[in-house]
Amino acid sequence: MTDLLYEIKDRIAWVTINREKQRNAISYDAIQLFLTYLDQAEADPQVRVVCLTGAGDKVFCSGADLGSAMQEASDIKEMMFTQYARLLTRISQFPKPTLAKINGHCLAGGTGFMLACDIVIAQEDALFGTPEVNVGLFPMMIGALIFRNVLRKKAMEMILLGEKLTAVKALEMGMITRVLPKEDLNRETKKILSSLAAKSPGGMKIGKQAFQEVEGLPLGQAIETLAVKLGEVAATKDAAEGITAFLEKRAPKFTGE
Repeated sequence: MTDLLYEIKDRIAWVTINREKQRNAISYDAIQLFLTYLDQAEADPQVRVVCLTGAGDKVFCSGADLGSAMQEASDIKEMMFTQYARLLTRISQFPKPTLAKINGHCLAGGTGFMLACDIVIAQEDALFGTPEVNVGLFPMMIGALIFRNVLRKKAMEMILLGEKLTAVKALEMGMITRVLPKEDLNRETKKILSSLAAKSPGGMKIGKQAFQEVEGLPLGQAIETLAVKLGEVAATKDAAEGITAFLEKRAPKFTGE
């Protein structure tokens, strides 16, 4: 049984952490597969959006498989940490929209996967947190993402106390975008994914990459850069189709050109 599942359906690539008996703890093999599947999803013109979730209905991802990882030699552990860091960067900079469907508790390294995605939808009974400090570790790589989503003192409180947070609290802190009743999660997730898949893939790609480029730039330079990027989007066939469809009062048919 593979540690990670990959399926394409209705222009959506589903990546599922498939280790339910291990609380969907991430393994080195899963990380490697994840990187491979992201390469495939980016290269596949049929894929418009990527959804990350976990098997079952209790845990999205409980972080690294510590039982296995800590028994490995130091060079193997270092390799796993490096590849996990590479994966977080890859998800964060992925050119197509990404959505994390949080179908259960999301802890430790799972927090990194979640925060690296563009949109995060969670069921209301899910718990969140960074409990690494409780076992003598520290949430290093995911800290870079935490501080890009959460106010510093709120982030430090979560990291240093290692306590679990409710979905509502995670929403208030800016870690997730929506909280839904468990029975509504699948339906609403599919609705949002279908909406994303219907948008212009070219426009979203240019837009996402543009926002990444201007992060940290002075305001004036950022606005000037984005003005140039808007010109790139406006010159696409999708933009012409979108405006024409709007004037003709019909749904646009985007091709990614």
